[in-house]
Parts: sequence; structure tokens; C-alpha cells
Amino acid sequence: MNLFRRVVQLFVGLVLYGVSTALMVESGLGLNPWDVFHQGLSEVTGISFGVVVLLVGVPVLLLWIPLRQRPGFGTVANLVVVGFAADAALRLLPAGESLPAKVGLLVGGILLNGFATGLYIGSRMGPGPRDGLMTGLAGRFPTVSLRVIRTGIELLVLGAGFLLGGTVGVGTIAYAVAIGPLVHLFLPRLTVPDRSRIDLPDTFASR
Repeated sequence: MNLFRRVVQLFVGLVLYGVSTALMVESGLGLNPWDVFHQGLSEVTGISFGVVVLLVGVPVLLLWIPLRQRPGFGTVANLVVVGFAADAALRLLPAGESLPAKVGLLVGGILLNGFATGLYIGSRMGPGPRDGLMTGLAGRFPTVSLRVIRTGIELLVLGAGFLLGGTVGVGTIAYAVAIGPLVHLFLPRLTVPDRSRIDLPDTFASR
């Protein structure tokens, strides 16, 4: 039952993550750094946004090899599901026309993204390709803080995406400010307990 819950939670989280990305795209107010890059590549190549998400994930995942990172089932699922879910949602969602509609799409997208992140990470089925790259680099270069590595990667893809025509705006800043607290809120509540761990009663814990 525990495994079934983890798999269901993983796929629900990944689908909702794709939908949340589509909401932010349709807001037109700015995207997170990786999605600025994805959107820029989509604009230049004419390939759909979701397929670009998938295609970019492949070389990112290959970079795990020299970093000695091992993908989990959730890593592969993340690679495939998010992009297709984003494309499906983009076909169904209307673009924001008025400013209130744009703001509503942006806020809804950011909130849903935080919830979806808590779901798929909380399933404990493996990190996404981009998250694994970050943690792999942190393991390879232990003297450099994880925050510095994450910031460096995101500034790199943000700059590249902006030059390619991706949307950078107030939504980019809002996402950067909000996503940490949102994941901090949702993740503890959505993490599936590890049944393999046996918690001893307090009378034995100190022995």
C-alpha cells in the first residue's frame, strides 16, 4: 500500500507540476529560470514547450554519469511526464488577456507548483534531472555551498533563456521568492513515511 501511494503521489505531483508550468507560461508575466530557458528554446526551434522540457532533460540526466548520481524511477518519470502534462495544459488553458487574469494565472501557477513539488519529492521516488544535477555538483564540489551551485546554474539558464527570447518578468522574481517557503510548507505534510524505519518507544530511545 505504501508503494502504491508513493507511485500515485509521484504521478499526480508530476502532472500538476506540468499544469503549474503552463499556468505561468499563459500568464506572460515571467517564468522560473529553467522554464525561461525551455521557452526560449521553444521559440527558436519551433518545438513545443513540453517536448523541449523533455529534450533538455536528457543531456542534463547524462551529466549525472560523471557526477556518479543514480536516477530513481521518479527521475525517469519526471523526464517524461512533466513535459507532456505542460503541453496538454497549454492546449487547454486560455492565455491571460487582462492584468487581473494574468496575475491570477501567475499566482495559481506558483502555488500549484509548490504543492506539486511537495507531492513528487515527498513520494521519495527520486529527484528530477535538474535537481539531481544540482545535488550531484554539490557532492562533487563539497567546498562550494548548495545555494551557490543552485544560484549559478539558475543564473546560467536564465541568461541563456532570456537571450533566446524566454519571458523574464515579475513572475520570475515572485517564483524565486515564493517557491522556497511553499515547498517548506507542503513537503513535510506530503512526504510519505518510510515504513522500513522502526521508531523505538521513548523508553528505549536513550539506550
